[in-house]
Parts: sequence; C-alpha cells; structure tokens
Amino acid sequence: MARQNWKPGTMIYPLPAVLVSCGSSVEESNMITVAWTGTICTDPAMCYISVRPSRHSYDMIKSTMEFTINLTTESMARAVDWAGVKSGRDYDKWRETGLTPVKGVMVSCPYIEESPLSIECRVKEIVSLGTHDMFIAEVLGVLADERYIDPATGAFRLSDAGLLAYSHGAYYRIGEEIGRFGWSVKKKK
Repeated sequence: MARQNWKPGTMIYPLPAVLVSCGSSVEESNMITVAWTGTICTDPAMCYISVRPSRHSYDMIKSTMEFTINLTTESMARAVDWAGVKSGRDYDKWRETGLTPVKGVMVSCPYIEESPLSIECRVKEIVSLGTHDMFIAEVLGVLADERYIDPATGAFRLSDAGLLAYSHGAYYRIGEEIGRFGWSVKKKK
C-alpha cells in the first residue's frame, strides 16, 4: 500500500474535546475548549493540557496554577465548539453557552455541572513548547456525576454519557465498546 509523505503535523486523533475551567472563583472564571490533553502518570495521578499563551484562559491558569478538566458530551457539543471559537475577553462564556459553573472542591476554579466527569488539577510545571505551553498538573480530585455510577457495582459507566471526541477539525460522539483492557488475551470459557 502506498503512503504519502506529509510535513510534520499534529495528526494523533481522535482526542477528547474537553472544557477546561479556570479562575480564582466562580465569579472570576472562564472556560476554554482544549483537545490537547491527556494522562501522563498514574501514581501520582497526573495529566496535562496545552494552551497558547495568547488565550485569555492562559493567564488565569498561570496565575492560580489550577484548572479543572471537564469531560464533554454530545449534548454539550455546541457549547464546546462555541467556547473554543469565542474569547472570554469578549464574552461571558457561562452565560452564552448556558453551562453552569459550580464551586470547586479541591481547587478555587469551578467545575461544569453538566459535565459527567470533572478532574480538579494543580499545576506542577509549565513547559514552553513553541505555539503552546504545556501545563503539567497533579490530579487533586475527580468529581463523578452519580447518574453514571452503577448502584449495584459502584462502577462508573462513562460509556453511557455520550462522550465527545475531536478529530482533525470535527466533533464525534464516541461509539460503542468493543472490548475491555486485556480482552485480547483472556482465556475463552
């Protein structure tokens, strides 16, 4: 099979389309759409987001050294896109999107009530990479919407939330589960 050789680019897709909330309080907060995010360590639990220094939320995160990663759903897609196109310098994103900021538990910034899962983070290091700076953060707490917790097992059914993903300029609802970690080597009964 033939391959085309393209110039270097960011083609690792799909990515989660998350809303990162930031600020010193609910009243002094903003949210920014981020797709460049991920897990980087299990113990201690750590993750990252990459943000352009020119973005309004960048200075808020740098000032407080905290942020919350809010997973998004199909029903939040319009708000996710809008918050990624418009600037918090010019608009009150909470009012414009209809999303609800709620006082954080472990951080000063709010989480988003409509998010099925919110991850509260404290920045440990900022790495300048070029167009973006990477905020490496320790996870301080995870807030899980009880609607997605199986009452019988206590398991979190995030697959029921209709999570949103981003791939090369488009948003997608994450599809059905095809296997669980280790299923390829599990012995058949």
